[in-house]
Amino acid sequence: MITDNDCMQKTLERSVPCTGIGLHSGEKVRMNLCPAAADTGIVFRRVDLGGRSVAACLENVADVFYATSLKDGDVEVQTVEHLLAAFTAMGIDNALVEIDGKEVPILDGSAAPLVFLIKEAGIRTLNRPRRCIVIKEPIRVETDGKWLSVLPCDHLQISYTVDFEHPVIAKQSCSFAITRDEFIKELAPARTFGFLSEIRQLLKMGLAQGGCLDNAIVVNDHRILNPYLRFKDEFVRHKALDLLGDLALLGGPILGHVVAYKAGHSLHTALVGAILEDEENWYEAELSRATLKAVAAQNANVKACLSI
Repeated sequence: MITDNDCMQKTLERSVPCTGIGLHSGEKVRMNLCPAAADTGIVFRRVDLGGRSVAACLENVADVFYATSLKDGDVEVQTVEHLLAAFTAMGIDNALVEIDGKEVPILDGSAAPLVFLIKEAGIRTLNRPRRCIVIKEPIRVETDGKWLSVLPCDHLQISYTVDFEHPVIAKQSCSFAITRDEFIKELAPARTFGFLSEIRQLLKMGLAQGGCLDNAIVVNDHRILNPYLRFKDEFVRHKALDLLGDLALLGGPILGHVVAYKAGHSLHTALVGAILEDEENWYEAELSRATLKAVAAQNANVKACLSI
């Protein structure tokens, strides 16, 4: 049940630091998660570039090859999706991320350490209502047999399916209502993954320079090289985590059921673009119990009509 407090914007109570390496750059980076005023959104400030900033929004997406990167002018921040997912699930609408390098630290390859940092910082309620995107009609993007759609729903639900021609992964599916507790327990611990057969080529391209078994699941042709998995279906759970982070580029919460089949960052951001462009099939509203009740009633009416 949503509370009045849930309907107000949030930021961090205090700043919290961390240090790590970039998954792709391999460079050591220091990062501070800091409070921000209402309606700021999520902003990355490159302290090594004189404090110039880039906001987490679709128009600043620069690259979606193996990770989501943001760029505004010559200010770039790479691999933002895990942090954006953690902010979204923990209800953080506004934050300033100070960083002294070009890539968010990968930490253990999941969002769990980022959730820990947010908990350490604490959460402050701001005197400004949250606004959300309410999906009225289905919106879909697809390419080469891969697709993503978003359907009307009175909460955010993510359903994801992966299907790899690999004996360890094969076909996996998951579906979760995105709440703080559900995210912390079921999605945040899921780690990024890669294939040993691709690593040599990635290294030649300047990627995966910081990757290791401590921050990624690595799979060879026959087995997982890590000692264990955190979930039997950890691969698809991490893809759902990535999707949640990319949905943050909408700029606010979304009420809809997002269904993904063999997607990735490119299709994730394409769906964000399709939603923002298709203004006839969604509307913006203050997040409130009244809004949720109206959306639930609307969806119930649609289901009733379809069953006639």
